[in-house]
Amino acid sequence: MFEVTSSWKSTFPEGHTGVLIMRDVINHAHHSELEKRKTEIEEQLRSQFSGRDRAAMSNLPILQAYNTYYRRFKKTYHVQLQLESIVWKGKSIPSVSALVEAMFMAEMKNLLLTAGHDLDVLHLPLTMDVSKGTESYSLLRGDEQVLKAGDMMISDGMGVVSSIVYGPDQRTQITDGTRNVLFTVYAPPGIDGQIVTQHLQDIQEYVMVIAPQAQVDLLKVYG
Repeated sequence: MFEVTSSWKSTFPEGHTGVLIMRDVINHAHHSELEKRKTEIEEQLRSQFSGRDRAAMSNLPILQAYNTYYRRFKKTYHVQLQLESIVWKGKSIPSVSALVEAMFMAEMKNLLLTAGHDLDVLHLPLTMDVSKGTESYSLLRGDEQVLKAGDMMISDGMGVVSSIVYGPDQRTQITDGTRNVLFTVYAPPGIDGQIVTQHLQDIQEYVMVIAPQAQVDLLKVYG
């Protein structure tokens, strides 16, 4: 189901990619227990980070690893910006649909970059590779985007489905009708594989809140 190229391994020898596949899920528009868990995470983040300034937050090992990666492309790690808005501005984790919220909750709790896809739309296997700067794909908002060279990217048999710098695609996005789902986690050098495993387990736990009948098909960290 998932392949890692030799190019990716040589370019990011200390990097990791996490993959979680779950079947028989339900994508509720709203789920009260998940909302409760989401509020608990927000309160925990405010308690944990309220006394820190941006410099102190940026020095957290996980954020440091992503900031180092993003600086190569003159970009800012958007998950840190979302964390700051929750901690300092009283914002909430976005309310979208239950499967997407489960992913966002784990993403904010662990600060690991995650993408979600409808498994039934994907043309397996997936391939983890390094972009050459010539590839393009349609972003979630529908814009066509050419990748920057040297970025981590994941493709299926039809083309690119996500990259670190530009995020997930439109073609394979999670919808109201998604019944089988795939989550991928990008972890640049500096992030231990066990942290990625725990993150996938957190996503699994939140999905099971909304779909207790769901089955885990694959939970694995590559790299």
